[in-house]
Amino acid sequence: MAGQPFGRTKDGSPVTRYKLARSRLRVDILDYGGVVSRIDTPDREGAWTNVVLGARDVAGYEASDAHFGAIIGRYANRIAGGRFSLDGHEYQLPLNVGGNTMHGGTNGFDRRVWRVIRADETTVVLGYRSIDGEQGFPGNLDVEVAYSLSDDQTLRIDYRAWTDRPTILNLTNHSYFNLSGEGSGDVMQHRVAIAADHYLPTDADQIPTGEIRPVAGTAFDFREPEALGSRIRDGDSQLALAHGYDHTFVLREPGSLRHAASAVDPASGRRLDVATTQPGLQLYTANMLDGTAIGSGGRLYRAGDAVCFEAQGFPDAPNRAEFPSTTLRPGEVFTATTTYRLSAD
Repeated sequence: MAGQPFGRTKDGSPVTRYKLARSRLRVDILDYGGVVSRIDTPDREGAWTNVVLGARDVAGYEASDAHFGAIIGRYANRIAGGRFSLDGHEYQLPLNVGGNTMHGGTNGFDRRVWRVIRADETTVVLGYRSIDGEQGFPGNLDVEVAYSLSDDQTLRIDYRAWTDRPTILNLTNHSYFNLSGEGSGDVMQHRVAIAADHYLPTDADQIPTGEIRPVAGTAFDFREPEALGSRIRDGDSQLALAHGYDHTFVLREPGSLRHAASAVDPASGRRLDVATTQPGLQLYTANMLDGTAIGSGGRLYRAGDAVCFEAQGFPDAPNRAEFPSTTLRPGEVFTATTTYRLSAD
C-alpha cells in the first residue's frame, strides 16, 4: 500500500501517512515517530469520530513536547539524573525535564523518521536503527514496531528489538484518548478501570521512590470503574505533585498478554479496552497540556482533555534493582505487545 505525503520535517525529510481500515476501525499512522495520528470509530448511534489527540501537520508534532501518539524510546518515562550504571560502566544521558531524562532525551524515537518495512490495508511495520551513543545510550539498537488491525476493532502494536551491546530499553506508545472525540473537552467523566493492586509513588521530580504502594483506600484505586474526575482533586500529595494522574500502575500477571485497563465514555457509549504483556501501565491525564497546542481538529488542548494508557516497563528501573529489569543484551530479542480495542455500548 502506498502512503500519502504528509509534509516534511524542518530538515527536509519527507513524512508519509498510512491509512489502515478494517471492520469498524480506521487508523492513520505516520512514519514520523510512528505516530498514531487518528483513530476513527463509531459511537452507539453509529456516528464516527477521531478519538485521539494529535497535531495538524508535521511542524505541529515537531514543536510539541506532548509526544502525541508516538513511539517512545529508547527509554519511556523518567531516569533519575539521566544517569545509570550497566556492567560497571556509567552512562550520562541528556537532561530534558528538570535534572532528569524523560522519554528518551531531547531527540528520542518520537522525533525520528522511521523506515517502512511493510504496509498494506491493515498493517504497517516500521523499523529504526538507533546507533551506539545516540542520546547517550550504549549499543546499536534495531527496533521494529508493527501496527495491525483485526476484525474485532482492535489496534495491535507489536514491538521487537535487539542490540549488539548491553543497553537499556523501555518502549511504549503515547496515544492520548478522548472517547467523546478529539477536541471535545475534558475526559473527567470517562469511567476507568485498571487491573492493578499497587502503584508507584514518586518524589517531587516524579521519580519513583522505590515504594510499591497498595491502591486500596486511595485516589489510585481503579480496581472497579471510577470516573477519572471523581477523586482527581482529592488532597493526595501524589496528585498534587503530578497535577493529576501521572503514575505507573503495577499490573497483575506480568509477561502474559492480559487485560490491563478499560475506559468508557457514558455520553457516546464508546469503550476502550487495553491489554498488554508489559509489567506497568502509566495513567496520565494530560496534565501538561496548557492551551498552547492547536490540535488536529483546530481546537486548543488543555489539561484533562485526554487520558493516556502507556504500557511500559517501570520508570528509573536501571537504578532500581527491585524493579523488573529493562536491560537488553546481545543475543536477546525484546518483545512486547499492547492492544487497544474500541467498541460501543
